[in-house]
Amino acid sequence: MSNPKEVAGRKAAEYVRNGMVVGLGTGSTVYFTLLGLAERMQTEGLRIRGVPTSVDTETKARAMGIPLTSLAEVEAIDVTIDGADEIDGALRMIKGGGGALLREKVVASISRREVIVVGADKVVGVLGRMFPLPVEIVPFAKPVVERAISKLGATATLRVTASGSEYRTDNGNVILDCHFSHGIKDPELLESKLAILPGVVESGLFVNLAHVLVIGHADGRVEVREKS
Repeated sequence: MSNPKEVAGRKAAEYVRNGMVVGLGTGSTVYFTLLGLAERMQTEGLRIRGVPTSVDTETKARAMGIPLTSLAEVEAIDVTIDGADEIDGALRMIKGGGGALLREKVVASISRREVIVVGADKVVGVLGRMFPLPVEIVPFAKPVVERAISKLGATATLRVTASGSEYRTDNGNVILDCHFSHGIKDPELLESKLAILPGVVESGLFVNLAHVLVIGHADGRVEVREKS
């Protein structure tokens, strides 16, 4: 048996070419992409500059010797490799289980190509049935946003840490995990409705951003789907 996350993450590292600016996503699957990139730097002399989407990824990339840059120094990113908590057949995603949704979406928005790496269990027919939708909000606006999200048909739960304290993102905001009992029927419409709510910084709906989906399977197979 293979680790689906590892086979997908390492496969995605093959999309990186010499001299590229690479968006480095966040999460356990992307960790294996970082390993693959670090190994290629050693064996092939691969030269890249990475843009990390979280403090966690920045720390791991530095430890592996991957050179980093910032959004102040680049106007576009050649390829971004990131994970997803759920992804459907149209390559629409829910992201943000790790709390990095805002930075991930900013990086995705200037990426020429977005490669998503997942295990097969993350591919779903309808978004939101199993995994709650993270919505990053300004702490002050919490009660207002909670009421607005309730009117959209979801139950919002404030994310807390393992110790029970209020979870804060790298940006100092809080996250509401929003449960839609019947799933999200129209991700595009919901994303637009959430975007106009005062106090909402960003939602974990990623629509029209992914170009390639790399799926790892437990038997070692890697399935690649390209957006038509």
